[in-house]
Amino acid sequence: MQAKLPKMAEFFSGAGMVRAALGDRWQVALANDIDARKCAAYGANWGEEALIEGDIAALDPGLLRQPIDLYWASSPCQDLSLAGNRQGFAGARSGVFHAWMDHVTAATAAGFAPRILAFENVTGILSSGEGRDFRAVCAAFHKAGYRFGALEIDARHFLPQSRPRVFVLAVRGDVALPDGLTAKRAGSLFHSKRVIKAAEALPRELRKSWLWWDPPAPDAAVARLADLIDVDLDRPDLAVDAGRLMAMMSDLNRAKVARAQAAGGVQIGTVYKRGRPDANGTVRQRAEARFDGLAGCLRTPAGGSSRQTLMIIRDGRIGARLMTPREAARLMGLADSYILPEAYNEAYKLSGDGVAVPVVSYLNDTLFAPLMAAPRLARAA
Repeated sequence: MQAKLPKMAEFFSGAGMVRAALGDRWQVALANDIDARKCAAYGANWGEEALIEGDIAALDPGLLRQPIDLYWASSPCQDLSLAGNRQGFAGARSGVFHAWMDHVTAATAAGFAPRILAFENVTGILSSGEGRDFRAVCAAFHKAGYRFGALEIDARHFLPQSRPRVFVLAVRGDVALPDGLTAKRAGSLFHSKRVIKAAEALPRELRKSWLWWDPPAPDAAVARLADLIDVDLDRPDLAVDAGRLMAMMSDLNRAKVARAQAAGGVQIGTVYKRGRPDANGTVRQRAEARFDGLAGCLRTPAGGSSRQTLMIIRDGRIGARLMTPREAARLMGLADSYILPEAYNEAYKLSGDGVAVPVVSYLNDTLFAPLMAAPRLARAA
């Protein structure tokens, strides 16, 4: 007889990257997102049976009056991002965290508190509002009866993409913690200076509920950027003027390109356009290159550093083009069988807004699975 699968609810589900990570190890009880295009992609890949399109604040709380073991929330980051407006939870987009917690509170009151809560966002959550927003997350989890801790995980440990994200992971207070799952003090690879500083700034009451999650360092081999890029792809519609890019570079970045040329063979780098102040304080658009085997952090086409450009050097000859949506999806850990939207910006946005698939798989293997197998604490007599 097949073992009963644990259930999860995927909030701000996007196109289902958490589902891609957890695969057939979890049963999806509910998936919710307000974006119609992302919901269409979710349905194309996973079906629409558990999918509910719409505002999380309007979600029927009765849908959560059932046993669900994991609530995952990758809420909008625009108001928390260092590249955004930094309104934090006071902003209309990132402030929907409170609507999610309202559902956690309602489910708990009805006797259906999930065993695990997982909240993922940009590293800006740790400093937004001078730490107020991170404290708000911790306070909400504490009030709901959970112990919690945060990890800053960069996708570069799993994929050739620099993508640091914060994962605040909470376990219900009546669940026993398996040996080795937590440490007495900071020391994990993913206990960054930012996480430690944010934890130390918490009020004493919240620090009592703090956990130093201590998952083992990942040991899987990371794919090379070159393995995920279609080097010989001929796409005139994605071509970028390499000469113009070079003219926009500082001497430091031009030197990076020169070293890649001198290396010979095929060299693949990535380029971002950013606004940088010159000696007079005037902000000018600059092109910044990297040839360290990593792509920069994927973002949505409409914001931040916008679409990422590939610089492909063959035997000293420089070419440049935009990254394709399929290449961006690979950099998020999605298989080539994953169905992408046909429109370029829509497909690229799907990846830029998502969560790295192998990071979620890693969290499941090292933390979620042991917590699901853990017994409940005995009640005091």
